[in-house]
Amino acid sequence: MRYPIETKKTPVTLLAAAIGMALQMTVAAAFAQEPAPPPAEPAATAPDATELDTVQVVGYRASLVKALDLKRDSVGAIDAIVAEDIADFPDQNLAESLQRIPGITITRDSGEGRNISVRGLSGEYTRVRVNGMEAIAATGGEGGPNRGRDFDYNVFASELFNSIIVHKTASASLDEGSLGAVVDLNTGNPFGYERGRTFVVSGEAQYNDLSEDTGPRVAALFAYRDPEDVWGVSFSAAYSDNTTKELGQNTVRWQQAGVNLDQGVFGFRSVRGVDCFANQDDPGCQDMVSAFHPRIPRYGEIEVERERLGLTGSFELRPSDSTRLRADVLHSKLDAARRERYLEVLFRGNEGGMDVTDYTLDPSTNNVTMMEVDNAWVRAENFEKVWTTEFTQWSINLDQDFSDTLKGHLLMGRSTSSLEFPHEITYMYDDRDYNGFMYDYTDDENPVIAYNGADVTDPANFQMSEFRDRPSRTEHTFDTISADVEWAFSPSYWLQAGATYRQFAFETWGGIRDSGVCAAGLYDCDPDGDGVDDFYGIPATGDLSDIYDFDDETGPGSTTRWVIPDLDAWNDFIGLRGLPMREDQGNVRQVEEKDTAYFVQFNGATELAGRDFRFDLGVRYVETKQSSSGYNSGVYVYVNRPTYSDTLPSANFAWSLTPDLIWRVSAAKVMTRPSLGNLTPGGSVDSFNYRVSYQNPELDPTRATAFDTALEWYFAPESILSLALFYKDIESRPIRAERTGTYASTGLPLSLLVPTSPAEQNPEGRPWTISTIDNGPGGKVKGFEAGFQMPLSLFAEGVPVLRNMGVIGNYTWVDSEVDYTFGDEIVTERLFGLSKRSYNFTLFYENDRFDARVSAAYRSDYIDGTSGTGNRFEGYDDTLNVDASLGYKINENFDVTLEALNITDDYQDRWTDITARRRYEYDHTGRVYKVGFRYRF
Repeated sequence: MRYPIETKKTPVTLLAAAIGMALQMTVAAAFAQEPAPPPAEPAATAPDATELDTVQVVGYRASLVKALDLKRDSVGAIDAIVAEDIADFPDQNLAESLQRIPGITITRDSGEGRNISVRGLSGEYTRVRVNGMEAIAATGGEGGPNRGRDFDYNVFASELFNSIIVHKTASASLDEGSLGAVVDLNTGNPFGYERGRTFVVSGEAQYNDLSEDTGPRVAALFAYRDPEDVWGVSFSAAYSDNTTKELGQNTVRWQQAGVNLDQGVFGFRSVRGVDCFANQDDPGCQDMVSAFHPRIPRYGEIEVERERLGLTGSFELRPSDSTRLRADVLHSKLDAARRERYLEVLFRGNEGGMDVTDYTLDPSTNNVTMMEVDNAWVRAENFEKVWTTEFTQWSINLDQDFSDTLKGHLLMGRSTSSLEFPHEITYMYDDRDYNGFMYDYTDDENPVIAYNGADVTDPANFQMSEFRDRPSRTEHTFDTISADVEWAFSPSYWLQAGATYRQFAFETWGGIRDSGVCAAGLYDCDPDGDGVDDFYGIPATGDLSDIYDFDDETGPGSTTRWVIPDLDAWNDFIGLRGLPMREDQGNVRQVEEKDTAYFVQFNGATELAGRDFRFDLGVRYVETKQSSSGYNSGVYVYVNRPTYSDTLPSANFAWSLTPDLIWRVSAAKVMTRPSLGNLTPGGSVDSFNYRVSYQNPELDPTRATAFDTALEWYFAPESILSLALFYKDIESRPIRAERTGTYASTGLPLSLLVPTSPAEQNPEGRPWTISTIDNGPGGKVKGFEAGFQMPLSLFAEGVPVLRNMGVIGNYTWVDSEVDYTFGDEIVTERLFGLSKRSYNFTLFYENDRFDARVSAAYRSDYIDGTSGTGNRFEGYDDTLNVDASLGYKINENFDVTLEALNITDDYQDRWTDITARRRYEYDHTGRVYKVGFRYRF
């Protein structure tokens, strides 16, 4: 059965996002108590940034029904998630909610969902609209700040949104720029609530069993809808504060010792007492040169604090049946801090001064699984970066019915996202001749990492040798104006046409205040004046130090207590803020983009062979103009590239083979513009890993032809069984090529090398990996999705418990073949971020008082980079997240809830080298428990 809703026209959605009227009107028609004729409210158009009117039957089950109806009534392929009330999303994070949709997988950052992939295509290929306007939300975290087109969903409190619509197929009226999907995030609106006043407040206490932190989540909504339906206003706010810890081990990749005879360097200084410089043919020395060892073996902690505030406001005016004006404002602020505390050995680049006293080589992997070392370079590191992300958007929508057959829509607005790191500080204690270090990676989940020599808790054994500070900021701005019209020239057919202009600006700046203590002149490292430094840093003291205890599982005999620098004490001691800072030239750049789009689309809702047949046929023409600037070999340059254009035809068909069986077919030309970080002149230098990466302001978009077909069987109320096949022929895409060479061959100045890095001390100490990006060949993406949803009462109507239960599940298989270039070799592999297999499963129970849900989300392994240090590709192993929730309705107004997230405490398992699968990282963030309430009146 369908759940009735109030008969109200829904607005034609933002053609700025250009999904336009098509979708909004579908929702109104599909759910109206008295369906309007097709010309006025075409039921065939695909859902847009959809607004959801008041549902008379509430609850999780009703949300599923409504989402299912949105899917059924669309022409193109969509999936939806609907929240019946504020703070009622089934997950704490929008990304985590999206992972319940077939074909969507997520990446997590310190326990929270951050980005998504759709049908194997990463977030760079997905466009996100907030209330119908395209936007970018960028934040920090693992891997640094987001400087691409990807969308960071963890910027927002999920309580601010009441629906998510995912468009998996393209139409002419839908914004271009996506190969994977267009995701609409929609906040509430005044006419989505009951007439009169509505007030809702919710609160939760959230506890993490690893950090042992309890933090609040609170949200509130006020809405007023004029009883005469002339005007309405709504406001909402959400606040949360929590701390997570990520505990485990990290090798920071594996590498070979490296050989550079011209520089007099040959792997380790000695192996089992043999001088390797004098006896290069010794078997042990040869093993240590060619075999892989951890670059920086360590246990440690990552602590992340997040304080999130979100505000929304909406005003809607309907002075007549033919006019609707709506203004929306959304503001979100995320204040976060990430702290890392490690004790480690710096093998990378320092092997030539170390002596291997014993080792074990695994010939099957070519890994040195165990090593005992004297004269090791031991480092105790304390790191902190803090950042603030602020997202602000305003938009104005005007819908006007000029006649019974002619309608128009106008949208204008702006969104801004600013990300600022006021500081990114690291202090390092070194002991550069430590005797008695050993590691054993026989168990590479929980290796033995032991310091059996000098006491690593005694500050007197260390010197503060290096410090870093890397403040930065990134800003994104979208200005949008769009207009479209719809002409219903017959009861069964209508035309849409429109235009959109968007101006996008991206700017990033980075500073760097890295130095060695001696190089900065902060300490007299040569007190006897003989020209040879007697110190490499400032002797550490107890007043300038803290003791850190690693409280988690390790290999037997591992060291779990060590000294670390006190950040605040050292800031004051050396006067960090007063020290000179230079520009980080690789991160000083700008991009400006102007997009102009025009579309025309022919829609129909008729019959074929006596069955309902709906379609849209259209074409979208897009012009893109880009300019960029940045440093190239130390000189700031500007590039204006010629305007390029794309013609993007599309077709979507939905044919009801029976009243409950729908066959969908879609085809389209699609495109995604290049990543922002790749569109600037010049490049960046990683002098810790001997790597240079060049960008290219002349990159072309990734272009593809997409085909989709699906069968959807709505075999019973609240039920679906579906199978979708998809195929994308990627015609071209930016591709990175790698070669090895000297730093001198790049022509870059030595001033770009970070002080205290291995390359700054010895620029040609090892071969450099030089990476360039250019327009390259494409590849193929193919796969299928299978999904089901049903109440269990279909199988056991007489069993009271089963009558209130239901299941939802889906399985996705996807694969791709694309080329990567390594020197003269071309390797065919998957796209970054593509998991071949993923599934989701939810079992739920709901009656008038009580509800319960258990959900599992799985994704198989995926690669996320080409790696380095002799390894080919790196990525993550499979993950399985299990969540559960309970709710009890005390009365009509008051609910209490209990939730458990990540019940299995799933570990993040990262590897490097796709063949050897050397364990890069293995850590976890713990389980989360939440108890809360929701009160509505």
